[in-house]
Amino acid sequence: MKFSPPYLLYLGDANKPLAIKTSRGIAQWRPELCLGEYAHAGNPLTLGLAKLTPKEAKSLGAKTFVVGLANSGGIIETNWIDDIVDALEQGLDVACGLHKKLTDVPRIYAAAKLHGCQLFDLRHQIPDIAVGTGSKRSGKRILTVGTDCSVGKMYTSLAIEREMHLQDFDVSFKATGQSGLLLANNGICIDAVVADFISGAVELISPAADDNHWDIIEGQGSMFNPSCAGVSMGLLHGAQADYLVMCHEAGRNNIKDIPDYNVPDLVSCIELNLSVARLTNPKVKLAGISLNCRVVGKEQGRALIKELEQEFNVPCFDPLITGCENFVTQLKSVDLG
Repeated sequence: MKFSPPYLLYLGDANKPLAIKTSRGIAQWRPELCLGEYAHAGNPLTLGLAKLTPKEAKSLGAKTFVVGLANSGGIIETNWIDDIVDALEQGLDVACGLHKKLTDVPRIYAAAKLHGCQLFDLRHQIPDIAVGTGSKRSGKRILTVGTDCSVGKMYTSLAIEREMHLQDFDVSFKATGQSGLLLANNGICIDAVVADFISGAVELISPAADDNHWDIIEGQGSMFNPSCAGVSMGLLHGAQADYLVMCHEAGRNNIKDIPDYNVPDLVSCIELNLSVARLTNPKVKLAGISLNCRVVGKEQGRALIKELEQEFNVPCFDPLITGCENFVTQLKSVDLG
């Protein structure tokens, strides 16, 4: 699965910031891969990139049209199809990480075939996977976990990877979701893997490595979200993490899209995740807390970060406000024994 930059990021008719989180993540963490953005007329959402049509983007060297959108059910909306077909007619490949396959939409499939373009259904390009074994493997691993979905596990993973590179660690980011795959161009969409093979999939993308090598494994879902706790458990078992980083959004009270469920308190969430992770690594520890301060703002966020550091005695940070230098610096002196 190799799709080529530069990318034209598609925002379509999205009207909520979370709906373009895939495109935003690519623009934030891999700006060098992005040529521009394309949205429906009047769409107020923007990534701050050049606004280009598929024809204009192709003339400037774009190679892949990225459907950088996320919606409930992961469907390809009817009013996106004309734009996707237009991109194919201009000679752009198309990459999409939604549950609905590009190849299952007759007009899109026909246009790709007619114009000799490739379709990349990221979520469905799953290699042969064995069941997980839990066998001890070398190397060091950090897994991001969360109190809920969409609290910043991918951003946290990428921020840690970037800072570890700056501090001369041997480190790799391991993608487990559609956005991460577009950033890393490798990995597996874990939520598309048959349940029995989830832990095996994580073992596959984070195999045994040199003792000085670190894998940063992107977390998914939450053990406290009834819609996706299963994938979270599989990740905890397959990662065999030495460290967990708990991700939480300050100011969020209810589980995403399920208002009858409250977001768990951090103590309960940390305890449960550590307990589950100990099945494959009895020595797993909490390494830090990533606090998404999007809702509460910088000032209150910084105060909350200080409180959490005192309460849990681990580094706390917001990947975008404070960065994670404090967290990575502490890794240099940790004892994994």
